[in-house]
Amino acid sequence: MPKIVSPQVEFAHLLAQTKAAAPEIFAPDGTSFLNLLEGRWQEPGKPRDFISPIDGSVIGRLPMLDEATALRAVQAAKAEAAAWANTDLDERKRRVQDCLTQLQPHVELVGKLLMWEIGKTYKLGFTDIDRAIDGVQWYVDNIEGMLGKRTPLGLVSNIASWNYPMSVLLHAVLVQALCGNAVIAKTPTDGGFISLSLTFAIARRCGLPVTLVSGSGGELSDVLVRHAAVDCLSFVGGRYNGRNIADALVQNDKRYMLEMEGVNTYGIWDYSDWDAMAQQLRKGYDYGKQRCTAYVRFVVERRLFPQFLETYWNTIRELKIGNPTLVDAPGDALPDLAFGPVINAAQAQDLDRLYQDALKTGATPIYEGQLDDALFLPGQDRSAYRAPRALVNLPRQSELYFKEPFGPIDSIILVDRVEELVGEMNISNGALVAAIASDDAKLAARTAKEVRAFKVGLNQLRSRGDRAEVFGGLGESWKGAFVGGALLVEAVTQGDKPILGNFGDAIRLPENI
Repeated sequence: MPKIVSPQVEFAHLLAQTKAAAPEIFAPDGTSFLNLLEGRWQEPGKPRDFISPIDGSVIGRLPMLDEATALRAVQAAKAEAAAWANTDLDERKRRVQDCLTQLQPHVELVGKLLMWEIGKTYKLGFTDIDRAIDGVQWYVDNIEGMLGKRTPLGLVSNIASWNYPMSVLLHAVLVQALCGNAVIAKTPTDGGFISLSLTFAIARRCGLPVTLVSGSGGELSDVLVRHAAVDCLSFVGGRYNGRNIADALVQNDKRYMLEMEGVNTYGIWDYSDWDAMAQQLRKGYDYGKQRCTAYVRFVVERRLFPQFLETYWNTIRELKIGNPTLVDAPGDALPDLAFGPVINAAQAQDLDRLYQDALKTGATPIYEGQLDDALFLPGQDRSAYRAPRALVNLPRQSELYFKEPFGPIDSIILVDRVEELVGEMNISNGALVAAIASDDAKLAARTAKEVRAFKVGLNQLRSRGDRAEVFGGLGESWKGAFVGGALLVEAVTQGDKPILGNFGDAIRLPENI
């Protein structure tokens, strides 16, 4: 019997739940969404169909604004900043706590919306909103000690990628507001606007000075990045856009945090614990490697390649990739998949392009996964689905050699000396994370110091971290203030201590990163 969409995640049902929870986010026609500006939901903009990566269906209409309307939003958001900055910290804490309390009953709904909006499995969608709430709660509980006598900057603008709309974007917005700032955010055009609209509606009801607008980056960039009303910019996205923003900010005296891509690498030298490596390889495929901390490049000591290849092959071939909404019967639990679709068909096609370019320039394929028909509806749109692929002997003239694919393509580079291993791990001039696996603990620790990554794991994957853990990047992977823990509070406030970060004239690192 063919599978069916589970009744618990059927989209029409989720949409009805969203309308019941936040009717104010919808236009009168009931199908289009509104923007949140000037303290209320209004302005449907120029609605654009939004297509779910799950099955190619239209699940909503993104309310795209023009520059003039976005300017109104920025000016109104700035006008809220002074009164909010003068609001007592206890009152700010009370309102953020109220927001977290009101978000809690909607965790299931948000997790399921993220399945349809950005192709997450339910487990990953639930984790995204759960981490956001848990993380902001930690700041509410600890803000006094971190804030001290520091004062808010004013208006903080947020432009973030689509992959973690809750644990990255919503989390940042609520902490920025807790610190006394007014906040404006742009919904990621590639996904997350429905779940973000729901959560921002709750935040606004709780009296938080938050604004949410939709539109193309090209149309809204000048207003959200360069406008004098914006006192701070938090950006998460690709290196190309990040560099352009960094260039624009050089001429403006405003705070910024720009998290950009880099090739996160895993170096393997004098190593034998292949069972542990298999577990890490499996975990590394969360969300189809569409993570800023995904490991997509393995630099392997040549003599270890047979063991690595056997481990890699046996692990990756067991991964299940399919439609995360499907079950055999109405009462069944949602499937336990490694991942579902990538963000959209265009991204899937770009992955194909990068892969074919690598083959044409001389790379050798060592794994090409196949999709299992049993994990899809008969005849459903699969244009955003891609199985894992891996290459060895990637030549330097290949585009993939220097680029993060942001999807399920791995490259394996073989080396004969530790110096080569370090050089290949540093290929992208800076990364957010890296890892080194070795039976020789001293060698691993010594080599880690030569790798240009903000965090380096020893015999384990290194992640972004939560709560008190700081986060940033070296080289071209990050520009501006570092975040995480007390550093996030310092990044969006003024005080008498220097801001730690990766700036044009200096890199000021925290101790013991």
